[in-house]
Amino acid sequence: MRGLTAAQADDVRQALHTAERRSGLRFGVFLGEPVGGRRHFAERLHAALGAEADDAVVLFVDLNGRGLEVVTGERARRRLNDGACRLTAMSMATAFSVGDLVGGLLYGIGALGEQATPPMKPARQSR
Repeated sequence: MRGLTAAQADDVRQALHTAERRSGLRFGVFLGEPVGGRRHFAERLHAALGAEADDAVVLFVDLNGRGLEVVTGERARRRLNDGACRLTAMSMATAFSVGDLVGGLLYGIGALGEQATPPMKPARQSR
């Protein structure tokens, strides 16, 4: 991942894997510059996932433009509403603003994975 050391990239990959395992959604991170508008570019990245896009969450961090976009697929949006994504993005942006790119990414991936975790079914009571 551009802008990260090998160890930092491994930490981000592990966070993505944990969020995916916990939530059942697919998570992706892209660090770089958008081609065209930032939101449009993030939506194109998300759409490039094809059939998996409905269950996917893409985090796009514009390193030079200092921006962040969170794009969710149709089914992912049922578990991660715009408000939850907005609050998580604000926390990530705060970390980014003090130079903590990796901390912001790890927090955001973890928070979204946690929030998207399906509720546990109540245990069946035996009689």
